Amino acid sequence: MDLGRLRTLREFADRGSVTAAARALHCTPSAVSQQLRALQGEVGLPLTEPAGRGLRLTDAGRALVARADEVLAALERAESELDTYRSAPRGRVRIAIFQSAGLMLLPGLLTRVAGYDGLEVDVRDVDMTPAEVPGLVADYDVVVAHRDEHAPEFDSGRLDVVPLLREPLDVALPAGHRLAGRRRVELADLADERWISVDFGFPVDDVLRSLTIRTGVRPIVVQRINDFRITERLVAAGHGIALLPRYTMDSSRGSGLVGRPLAGIRAARLIEAVCRTGALQRPAVAKVIDELRAEVAQLTA
Repeated sequence: MDLGRLRTLREFADRGSVTAAARALHCTPSAVSQQLRALQGEVGLPLTEPAGRGLRLTDAGRALVARADEVLAALERAESELDTYRSAPRGRVRIAIFQSAGLMLLPGLLTRVAGYDGLEVDVRDVDMTPAEVPGLVADYDVVVAHRDEHAPEFDSGRLDVVPLLREPLDVALPAGHRLAGRRRVELADLADERWISVDFGFPVDDVLRSLTIRTGVRPIVVQRINDFRITERLVAAGHGIALLPRYTMDSSRGSGLVGRPLAGIRAARLIEAVCRTGALQRPAVAKVIDELRAEVAQLTA
């Protein structure tokens, strides 16, 4: 049944005449009469009957008005609840995040989100390449993605992209390495080293390949491991060196690792929050991204 016609029937029942209902609905009496006739056609029963110079409800009409009250009240409650979603960060936000960013940002983000009543996040860790991000955006509200800072940007015509962090990539060395005592290392000094990289197409490997192009030094890659925690243990055990993200590398005392910047070379990955165009208009999505940025700011302070 048409909701507009149900509203017309309720106004007629409340106000007692077609003229009064028309005045309340800001339309003509003939329009009210047409709506009532159309509703009668929908239900297949007479809802009004003549009463003197006017109309009155039939028994079927009164029964339908009672149900119309229930339907319209439920609709008003639904609209009121949706208004809170339009103005406040409520609801579930689906997030895809690559593993090392999850390690770095997710504990703090979940703590921050827990402070908002009605706001929830549903997180999946996804081993993603930049080429896979547009497809992930179709399934998630927010995709926390990474790319080589020299790589092409994500398509801003189809996606909203919020920069979160430029994370330098440092050379991870075993604590007893011959270069571990230097403040910075030259890529040329690492020409004969065995490298542990990631799968082809992932940002850290993109950075390593771009360094090859810019310096002419071709790294000897002996293993390709996407889990940085495994890579850290392999480096600490002396099985190779690696490029690892500065803020997520465990170079604390006792880890067996030291991280050193590359001299004269900018090597970094960009971490960005990527959404469908227009998704930031949803308060819950906007709030989650605000809290991601706040977590990054605290991390890099």
